[in-house]
Amino acid sequence: MRLMKEIAKSTAISIGIAMAVFCIIGIVFDIRYQGNFSMHDYSFTKMVLGCVIIGLGFGVPSIIYDHESIPRPVQILIHMGTGCIIYTITAFSVGWIGDTTDPLKVILIVAGQLALAFLIWICFMVYYRKEAKLMNERIKAMK
Repeated sequence: MRLMKEIAKSTAISIGIAMAVFCIIGIVFDIRYQGNFSMHDYSFTKMVLGCVIIGLGFGVPSIIYDHESIPRPVQILIHMGTGCIIYTITAFSVGWIGDTTDPLKVILIVAGQLALAFLIWICFMVYYRKEAKLMNERIKAMK
């Protein structure tokens, strides 16, 4: 039961982050194209479903951090590797990569997306380390 609750929580957070990033980037594109940013052939629906898939891709594998017997670098590789692979496949599938005839453009877009994924991961890592430090200090104070 606890495992399912943790999976649901981490997946909900991941989907929320994916949706927030999608909306912010949508606003940027809308401003860039001066209100003439349009989608067709269910592009918006595909992109929202892509956000859900990406949320699942990063949220579900995060349970790996509950297994203390697995070394931290392997945990990170499993979590971020799975998430980034799903993220990249989804980005190509829903059209976030754009014109794939220019290899440099594709590399830059994929690199930017992966950099954003790792930036979000680093923010969570810093938050949870601070939280663990506070908990350890409170435990020491109780002794």
